[in-house]
Amino acid sequence: MAWGFRTAVLATVIVGCVTVAHPAPSSASGTVAPRAEQRADGPARLRLPTPTGPHPVGTVDLHLVDRSRTDPWTATPAPRELMVSVWYPATGVDRFPPAPHMLPGAAAHFGGAAGVGAGLYGIPAGAVDFAATRTSGHRGAPLARSGRPYPVVLYSPGAGDPRTWGTTLVQDLASRGYVVVTIDHTYEVSEVEFPDGRVVSTLLPQLFEQAQQPDDFQRLGARVFDTRLADTRFVLDQLAALDRGANPDAADRPLPRGMAGALDLSRTGMFGVSAGGMTALQAMSDDPRIRAAIDMGGSIESPIMPDALALWPVTRTGLDRPFMLMGDVETDHRRTTSWRMLWDNSTGWRVDLRLDGAKGENAYKDAVPLIPQIARQLDLPDSFVTDALGTIAPARAVRSQETLVTAFFDRWLRGRAGHVLDGPSPRLRDVVFVP
Repeated sequence: MAWGFRTAVLATVIVGCVTVAHPAPSSASGTVAPRAEQRADGPARLRLPTPTGPHPVGTVDLHLVDRSRTDPWTATPAPRELMVSVWYPATGVDRFPPAPHMLPGAAAHFGGAAGVGAGLYGIPAGAVDFAATRTSGHRGAPLARSGRPYPVVLYSPGAGDPRTWGTTLVQDLASRGYVVVTIDHTYEVSEVEFPDGRVVSTLLPQLFEQAQQPDDFQRLGARVFDTRLADTRFVLDQLAALDRGANPDAADRPLPRGMAGALDLSRTGMFGVSAGGMTALQAMSDDPRIRAAIDMGGSIESPIMPDALALWPVTRTGLDRPFMLMGDVETDHRRTTSWRMLWDNSTGWRVDLRLDGAKGENAYKDAVPLIPQIARQLDLPDSFVTDALGTIAPARAVRSQETLVTAFFDRWLRGRAGHVLDGPSPRLRDVVFVP
């Protein structure tokens, strides 16, 4: 799958997926560390893996308003509003509470009958208390300052996914000395909760239903990517203001101490899953501020649009900066047309790899540590996990992803070459390098 959004009755590919009926998965079991508490009754409670880096992690949410741009998704003209989260190495975290994985309103929607939990994974509505999950990020903790400012990495989620559904990798990168910024693309992601309590849900299902002709899907896909790329440019601008000491939050809510001057925007990378990965590579092609990028599962194959490749021009122009592709057994630069074009037209350093047994883009999301916990606590069959993730060993897959993503950005944003990405090794026995 290339896009990352499905409903129980519709798996549309505006960006690389075939339109097919998609019944809810049948269900599964598996193990992943850390093990969540078994619950005999009440909704399941989940835990995210603990970051592996040396730094405690802080986080802060920012409400950004782009008054220079009218939101392309709203019927009534209004400025474009975004929510982003900044994750960073922190100090003095004991005085600051752990941040929730999802805010209450967003969690209720995500786990409800119309949310991603039910529509994409077949989780019974209300069966998981998504609002109870805590991250390793401490809200508002001071940023730890020592020597050189930190490199910056942006994260863009798959279409239909919230920015929170990549927290495992994001908080691990922050613990290893990066400032990581996650972006919610409002009206496209499943739901966004704003500081005033508004929960804005996706418009994609109704827009899919309204689309009748291939040209309709082409225009909708173009709107998705044009908006994502504009969001990315705007966030980069706001990070520059933040580093200068300004407060870009729309309500001027207090920022953690130490943010000004802590971002080295000359060392900026980007990664994402599915449409987010495609956004990362296209944004790097368009914007010289992005120095290196990772695409996890995002390709542009689609039989329902007249010119799907036009949505992803980087396939034809190629890249002169480093990039990494992370796919599955059906998606690599040898068998996937858009990835092959991108690969052949690029002059920059590149690598293509996958987790052995990974099934689609879900193998690169928070689904990896959380779906097995849900299966165990709800007593669901093994197929629940394998339908969603494939046959990967979840705990090992999490650590392998963290190792690969860190190695890539360490190499290209910090100049730490290492050998992790040179080829297969016993250390990463579940990683397949595509020659």
